[in-house]
Amino acid sequence: MLTLQPSRRPSVTPEAKAPNSMLRTFLQAKLHRVRVTQAILDYEGSCGIDAGLLEIAGLREYQYIELYNVSNGERFTTYIIKAPKGSGEISLNGAAARKASVGDLLIICAYSSYSDAELENHKPIVVLVDDQNQVKQVLRERAA
Repeated sequence: MLTLQPSRRPSVTPEAKAPNSMLRTFLQAKLHRVRVTQAILDYEGSCGIDAGLLEIAGLREYQYIELYNVSNGERFTTYIIKAPKGSGEISLNGAAARKASVGDLLIICAYSSYSDAELENHKPIVVLVDDQNQVKQVLRERAA
């Protein structure tokens, strides 16, 4: 015969109930007004980004990103693949290639979750580029 025991729940300390224990999603990094260099429809998908830009912005290959097309108003999501360092490449592949044309300006954003304690000193990294997607300026004090 099977006897069911009442479940025992661990006690919750007052600190665990505190509202500041929640994570909030904020901007981690932004590549501001990068120019699309390639749009390849016949590919499995993703966004190729110059490895140098990834390093400076603190972004990683396969990371989730949101893209905002300044030129046509499209907004879409995908993940990062690493393009050759120094190439200035910003490529949209697969279905994402339908969301922008070569020469369009994009804002590429990555968001992360932070505790209130981490947010005390958090500043997103904003990378400004020139017409060839080469770093012009890096901002850490405010989002552009």
